[in-house]
Amino acid sequence: MAQVSKNARTGTATQKFECPCGGEVKMKSIFSKGKLRNMAVCEKCDRRERRPKDFF
Repeated sequence: MAQVSKNARTGTATQKFECPCGGEVKMKSIFSKGKLRNMAVCEKCDRRERRPKDFF
């Protein structure tokens, strides 16, 4: 019987974040001031934060 390695992801579930306005928060890469920055952006109200957990 084949076994699964200890590092294999058996049930990958992506975590979804929501803004208080009800929109979905997605991560986007934005090039500004000569650097590539990752920003969390709400799809509905276009609010921008550094991390998804900063919306709460």
